[in-house]
Amino acid sequence: MGSLPETLTGMVTKFAKRSALDEADRQALFALPFRERICEAGLYLVREGSQTEESTLILEGFAFRHKLTVEGTRQIVSLHIDGDFVDLEGSLLTVADPNVQTLTRCTVAMVPCREIRKLLRERPNVALAMWVDTLVDASVHREWVLNVGRRPAKERIAHLFCEIGRRLEFAGLAQADGYRFPMTQEQLADATGLTPVHVNRTIKALEADGFITRERRFLKVPDWQALRTLAGFNELYLHLDQAA
Repeated sequence: MGSLPETLTGMVTKFAKRSALDEADRQALFALPFRERICEAGLYLVREGSQTEESTLILEGFAFRHKLTVEGTRQIVSLHIDGDFVDLEGSLLTVADPNVQTLTRCTVAMVPCREIRKLLRERPNVALAMWVDTLVDASVHREWVLNVGRRPAKERIAHLFCEIGRRLEFAGLAQADGYRFPMTQEQLADATGLTPVHVNRTIKALEADGFITRERRFLKVPDWQALRTLAGFNELYLHLDQAA
């Protein structure tokens, strides 16, 4: 178990955007003990029905939450990037209800739940930041329900591209003209409630209309405003101005 302050910079930076943290709050976050792991793509970080004594923080890479039907059909319900706790609620809930898997090779920090609960009791500003973080997660889930339930396929995929791009930009992980997009068409289908064939056709249509271009695993967007207009994207639900 170790604690290298620079390793947790992404998390501290994110929480500082959720609540006004003073220097003592920041130092308390930097002092969190953790064990670092390298996880290959496809590894389960959390399994539905499991009990855990650690919460998982992504230091580098992509992960996703998903739920399974009794027949084994998968619905991806959220994506997670550097600086995200994928199961912060697990520090308080007894049993995990979603599954969480790595989308890419990830570096993660496993933080004891008891240490998170201690912070919640002792540092009100940190508790507020974590509370806001879980509320924003819930807001994103509501938008995903709307996306899957009501938007046509083209707008649905465009909206997901806009969300990921904006979140990566806010975290300092995107370029001006695009970002690394590691999802396969099958995974994108599971995130949007479409079939892989439908996803393939829709992405080709977005490319043909000039909204996106793909270069291996990099998604380029020539005109962000045009893509946002197509998707009906309003970033209000991401609550990026929370700290302000």
